[in-house]
Amino acid sequence: MIKRSFLSLVIISLCITSCTNNNKFMLDKGMVGEITTTTTVSDLDEIFKNDSIVKNLSEGALGDNYFQDDDTYLIYEKGGKHLLTIVPKEQLDSTSTIKSIEIHDSRYKTKSGINLNSTFSEINANYAARPETTLQSVTLFLDELNATIAIDKEELGLRDFALNQKVSLEQIPDLAKIKLFIIWFH
Repeated sequence: MIKRSFLSLVIISLCITSCTNNNKFMLDKGMVGEITTTTTVSDLDEIFKNDSIVKNLSEGALGDNYFQDDDTYLIYEKGGKHLLTIVPKEQLDSTSTIKSIEIHDSRYKTKSGINLNSTFSEINANYAARPETTLQSVTLFLDELNATIAIDKEELGLRDFALNQKVSLEQIPDLAKIKLFIIWFH
């Protein structure tokens, strides 16, 4: 009887740990792991207490460089693996919520399994995408996730194309790989 109770307790603990670990790497609209639309910059220290955070802060409105980039918070797992790049809505403000998160680790995935290692055919089978051509890539807008995915022009098999040249979904090869994956929080 005691062995059976102990075994049940172990199984329940494993399920709880497994579910918690799955949520740590879940991507959805307004959610990247434990980060949601209400998460503030000051919450990042607690969420990533077992990881490293590199803070690249801008000079804000008080600085001399008007063209300086936004604040960025680079999240690294212990051991050095880059997980995420987080950009807040307001610069130099610890109470600011999150503007966007760039995904750098393939363990982050959507309910349908889309991650950095996914191909265009997997993305296209699971989400409605709107393509937009840029100089270096095609950006796919996924409204269902409020995300953008960039595919490098070299993956398209198109050597040179002009900025105004439109690329349709049908022109993107099924095996084209993701170059950039960003979840937006607005």
